[in-house]
Amino acid sequence: MTDIFERIKATPGPLGKYQEYGDGYFMFPQLEGEIGPHMKFLGKKVLNWSLNNYLGLANHPEVRQADAEGAKNFGLAAPMGARMMSGDTKYHKELEQKLATFVGKPAGYLANFGYQAMVSIVDALTSRHDIIVYDSEAHACILDGVRLHIGRSFVYPHNNISKLKEILARASKFADEQGGGILLVTEGVFGMSGNLGQLDEIVALKKDFNFRILIDDAHGFGTMGKTGAGTAEHFNVSDDIDIHFATFAKSMAGIGAFVASDPAIVDFLRFNMRSQIYAKSLPLPMVVGSLKRLELLQSKPELREKLWTITRSLQGSLREKGFNIGITKSPVTPVLLNGSVSEATNLVVDLRENYGIFCSIVVYPVVPKDVIMLRLIPTAVHTLEDVQRTVQVFSELKAKLDKGFYDTGAIAQKQITK
Repeated sequence: MTDIFERIKATPGPLGKYQEYGDGYFMFPQLEGEIGPHMKFLGKKVLNWSLNNYLGLANHPEVRQADAEGAKNFGLAAPMGARMMSGDTKYHKELEQKLATFVGKPAGYLANFGYQAMVSIVDALTSRHDIIVYDSEAHACILDGVRLHIGRSFVYPHNNISKLKEILARASKFADEQGGGILLVTEGVFGMSGNLGQLDEIVALKKDFNFRILIDDAHGFGTMGKTGAGTAEHFNVSDDIDIHFATFAKSMAGIGAFVASDPAIVDFLRFNMRSQIYAKSLPLPMVVGSLKRLELLQSKPELREKLWTITRSLQGSLREKGFNIGITKSPVTPVLLNGSVSEATNLVVDLRENYGIFCSIVVYPVVPKDVIMLRLIPTAVHTLEDVQRTVQVFSELKAKLDKGFYDTGAIAQKQITK
């Protein structure tokens, strides 16, 4: 018999094995100051490209006022209890209905956290007779929802519609045999690559196959579409998306999530989503604060326009300098370089310590071996000067990388004061 603790200590996991090198620096870094493009990291001012504050609402004065008044009027505890038992309020109902209407659905339901909600939605919607079909680059919350499924599931190569047709044909046979249905799950905007789910082409497959579509539009809500309603609006297929899901952690700069669909489906989720039935209701300050955020998202299109101005400048400038940023069609901006894990860590230390720029670093196993991804998230509160400075610094770093400057053979270590 193996002792569980001894096994854990011996095998900390693919990321945990780097803990001694980078805990508090590469992983779990602590940024200080007001949320925005310029913050402090370990006491030094940095230009920050690592926050999902797309529309700059985190420190918008009206948002700060709404948050403060919500805390003053209700306290952080209210309402107490799960919504089904004692935690429902008119504010919760108002917010979820307004969100549903915004994305073109008749009904909606709030959730406390995006990750937990998606896991629970996938679990609640499917029986053991049903088949789940999902994109190979789907977010971890979708994958964990699929893991709970005791029936069959099929994965199709990322955005490969021809392969998806083949898989839907196979799934249809199993569904017919088992007396079940098919749930197709994909993302509106894929958070690492910035690529869009091919929602228009997926919806077109409904003429040949019988399935329902659930989209996770965490990065698309507030950024994509004519009004910011999301990626389905961008593709003009909102009516054909059966279940729309998004979180508040990106454009809304808050905590929480929502799901929107037909009233009967939303009612089913209200009574069957275990992550919400057995969890305390979303605190009222967050709910009333989200009402203000949604109001600004809808009434101030200039915020989204500024986001796209920064996005186009950043991505266009990087491409002009010869950087590989993949096929992003959203504000998410991955910068792909060739290098080892040790080179990646040395590069990031140089970037943060000597150039004062902070962005997320992604290495294997999230991306292939010998690939370094620096992930930039432009926001409405960045400036064109921020863009120019960053592109110039990245050009210098790439030149160093190409010359082997960071190839020390060892993973950079930073002594973090805790």
